[in-house]
Amino acid sequence: MDWSNKVVLVTGGTGSFGKKFIRILLDEYNPAKVIVYSRDELKQHDMREVLGFNDPRIRYFIGDVRDKERLSRAMYGVNIVVHSAALKQVPACEYNPMEAIKTNILGTANVIDAAIENGVEKVLALSTDKAVNPINLYGATKLAAEKLSVQSNAYAGGRNTRIACTRYGNVVGSRGSVVPLFIKQRPTGVLTITDERMTRFWMSLEQGVLFVINAIEQMQGGEVFVPKIPSMKMTDLAKAMAPEAEIKIIGIRPGEKLHESLISEDEARNTVELPDLYVVQPSGAELWFGQAWKERGVPVPDGFVYNSGTNSQWLDVEGIMAFIKPIEEELAKAK
Repeated sequence: MDWSNKVVLVTGGTGSFGKKFIRILLDEYNPAKVIVYSRDELKQHDMREVLGFNDPRIRYFIGDVRDKERLSRAMYGVNIVVHSAALKQVPACEYNPMEAIKTNILGTANVIDAAIENGVEKVLALSTDKAVNPINLYGATKLAAEKLSVQSNAYAGGRNTRIACTRYGNVVGSRGSVVPLFIKQRPTGVLTITDERMTRFWMSLEQGVLFVINAIEQMQGGEVFVPKIPSMKMTDLAKAMAPEAEIKIIGIRPGEKLHESLISEDEARNTVELPDLYVVQPSGAELWFGQAWKERGVPVPDGFVYNSGTNSQWLDVEGIMAFIKPIEEELAKAK
């Protein structure tokens, strides 16, 4: 895919993912233009002036995904939309449920509607493992956003717009990640973990960005792309970051799981495996795009579940140390 003639809009463009995505896109793919769409003028100022995102190919749009009219204006002439804007903090979503619904669900609907109305070629929405069998409101809103993204291909059937999702696990070092928390706690000699049995899928911001770019280049519409990524035990992460520190178990929080899933058993019926990812195909072959993956991949076996606790790939303490070292260095530079 030739990005040099593409105009790309990124919702949540001043967030952890947005900044990394835009940096890699500008440096390695040379798009015609990138539109940063976000609601915080200070973050846009910092991104432009402090962080050096003053490239002439960038445009900064103040706007909220809740505002469909503003989205429609911002998407005029846009070829590709990456939808990463979301309220993602589990406790905040639990305490402010309607705000989470307005941003994560209604905001996604607005993004899709504006994209279809403006003839955007591709929309790629970012989802999370929390959307699989959700037990908290954040996960439920992301599940609804996924369903909106997949099913909205029906509205775009006679037009050029195609919509798909990526779904992956925790991003090390991103906003809300446990790594900055452990860095903050490390001088105290005590690191807090909610449950010693807890496991999580892990990937770096750069891995997430490259996975999204790959999904955009390959998507046909209606797919959910899931990367093959390693799991780690939270206790091993604590040992890797502060070997001498005490680990204090504080109890599992409301809405928190011991293990996360990226593909459920019911979804497995429509899932194919490729060397580096899984593709959850849209159900209803007569209605949807994104069915050619059956020829490119291998169907997963009956009863397949992609779970962080039963994953075949694991990072041990040594592997975690190598994994997080560049992330710690990057976080230190950002201070």
